[in-house]
Amino acid sequence: MDDDERGPPPSRIGEPDSSSSAGYVVRDVVSSLLLVAAIGVAVFLVSGVWPPLVAIESGSMQPNMQKGDMVFVTEPDRFAPEESFRGTGIVTHASGADQGHRAFGKPGTVVVYDAPGRNGPPIIHRVRFWVEPGENWYDRANEQYLDADSCEELRNCPAPHAGFVTKGDNNAYYDQASGIAPPVKPQWVTGTARYRVPYVGCARLAFSPNSCRMPAVS
Repeated sequence: MDDDERGPPPSRIGEPDSSSSAGYVVRDVVSSLLLVAAIGVAVFLVSGVWPPLVAIESGSMQPNMQKGDMVFVTEPDRFAPEESFRGTGIVTHASGADQGHRAFGKPGTVVVYDAPGRNGPPIIHRVRFWVEPGENWYDRANEQYLDADSCEELRNCPAPHAGFVTKGDNNAYYDQASGIAPPVKPQWVTGTARYRVPYVGCARLAFSPNSCRMPAVS
């Protein structure tokens, strides 16, 4: 019998089929991507913001948030408590202290904001109180968080516009006193911090100047 009449040799039992293997790989990759996309959509529907997770890049909120933490954020008006200020979904430190509302260890909502014209990543700090346009807020502030002896010496005083005075829990001064930002308008707030997952954000910061650096073991 000629070789042509014998047909192809039978496949060996247990021998992998390269085309089937490639198909399995493609199927697994597509399934994984679809799962990740579904999770992303679900998280977005809950949070209302994208991205819904932010990495803490500094120690300004210690000890309540650590550098390298990953924080889940939502739209400010989602899950807004009754104590929120004028429908913003944000609770000031004073209101939170009076009514027992706390977030990350202290009264007052922790927000993510980005002031127009400011360089650098968004700020995640705690809301302290609200000021009206032209207000002399020096008299209302906690003097230990000021670097001035009067409104005339204080940055952003009188207030250039209405907005929130904010502060990092670990910072010496209010953001508005140190020049980080003017009073924060509600529309500058991009998210409200809800939960944190320790150290997960270190992967996000691995290739940035603010990467997590673990202390040396002695």
